Amino acid sequence: MDSVAGLLQENQRLKIELAVERRGREEAERERRALEKKTQLQDLRIAELLSQLYRRGSEKLSADERIQMRLFDEAEREQTPREATEDKAGIVVPEHTRARPRRRPLPPELPRVDVVIDIPEADKRCGCGQELVKIGEEVSEKLDLIPPKVQVIRTVRPKYACHHCEGSGDEERAAVRCAPMPRTIIDKGIATPGLLAWVVTAKFADALPLYRQERQFARIGVDLPRQTLADWMIRAAEAVSPILEILRDRVRAGPLLQVDETTVQVLEEEGRKNTTQSYMWVLWGGPPTQRVILYHYAPSRATEVAVRLIGDYRGYVQTDGYEVYDRACDRTGIVHVGCWAHARRMFVEAKKVGGKSGSADEALALITKLYALEADRAVLEEPIAFAEHRRDLVQPILQKLRGWLDRKRDQTPPSSAVGKAVAYTLGQWPKLIRYLEDAAIGPDTNPCERAIRPFVVGRKNWLFSGSPRGAAASAALYGLIETARANGLEPYAYLRRLFEALPTATTTEQLAALVPFAPVKH
Repeated sequence: MDSVAGLLQENQRLKIELAVERRGREEAERERRALEKKTQLQDLRIAELLSQLYRRGSEKLSADERIQMRLFDEAEREQTPREATEDKAGIVVPEHTRARPRRRPLPPELPRVDVVIDIPEADKRCGCGQELVKIGEEVSEKLDLIPPKVQVIRTVRPKYACHHCEGSGDEERAAVRCAPMPRTIIDKGIATPGLLAWVVTAKFADALPLYRQERQFARIGVDLPRQTLADWMIRAAEAVSPILEILRDRVRAGPLLQVDETTVQVLEEEGRKNTTQSYMWVLWGGPPTQRVILYHYAPSRATEVAVRLIGDYRGYVQTDGYEVYDRACDRTGIVHVGCWAHARRMFVEAKKVGGKSGSADEALALITKLYALEADRAVLEEPIAFAEHRRDLVQPILQKLRGWLDRKRDQTPPSSAVGKAVAYTLGQWPKLIRYLEDAAIGPDTNPCERAIRPFVVGRKNWLFSGSPRGAAASAALYGLIETARANGLEPYAYLRRLFEALPTATTTEQLAALVPFAPVKH
């Protein structure tokens, strides 16, 4: 009996040791799987960082990538008659002859200077003795450049006095008479409207910093220190403030307002280090035929700034997914619309990173189809017809994309690039689909981002603003120039006309005639 009891105890001990060993192996396997998952996520993160360092800047897909995305087109996609014919008979490439490239003609409004090159008089007589008759001419054009002409405008004001009354004691009759100086944008300065418009256009339209303009003027013998030029920019911005007030009202007069922001470094901000980032905000809006683009400098990108910029506007406000805009648009009368370009951008990044966590190809293919339908806007000019047409075609695409996103949310690690793109798109979904409500709304905030681009290009050249006052002046002049561009006006010609007329514009009607989208009066 003792031996049986001993065997039972030994058997129980072995079972316990086996169970402990099995639990140890299971625990080790769980740790191994967790470590493998962590390693995969770290590999994806490394690939993402390397992609940010060495990727190409454009979000456009290569030809191979576009072909790959076509794999996700629906098999039941309706074929056009041309496609059906090609499927049956094959694709036939007709013979062609490469056309010789032709140079575009030079603008007809440019002045022409004729240089006549004739044959010698002796060659104007034929071998038979008869004089040759001119039957035509060969004309070729070349483009010449004359450096900017700098001149000094002397304002001469004759003075008059009465010698008979000089000693009469009548001060009024003995006073010297002289015509008053014309009013100018910069009183007691040497800048004419033409020079001021030139400097403003060079900096804010052509991204030419003031220190480079200083060197350009020095080459033609004119001493214009950059500090003087900077002072002109500030005074010009202050002078155009009545025009900007009109534009601030007009930017909120349209059915859609887009808002975005970018960083700017500003020196000498009170209570802040020179390395602290500030922000340049951009508003894009106004009636469709009178587009307005305004810039606004602010030390932060806080909610109160966005609230102040949106003001009392009522209508559609389209932004990216920055949470400040959610708070700023959370009020009666505002319908917040999302941006598909930002969602697409995250899937583009995920595609570049790659990895086993999931492919972004199908999402990109579906988003591309959303954008393809925007081409119908030019064909269907009636807004209501376009809105209904777009809604009918987009709804099935959105349903398919939403189903893909829901599946990927459960299949993809949330910390991976695809997981982040899926989470962002699902979080923005209610706002992303609101662009279908009105034909005036596009799928993204690209118009506003394009308005930011000139500022970003300029920032790469001048790097920072010297003071908050200078940053505010830059915002004012950028807005004026970009609004002029958006309405088809050449910036220099508009600014010159504005600076000439603004000092004498005193009535509301006179100021309204100077806004960038007003018809030009000759």
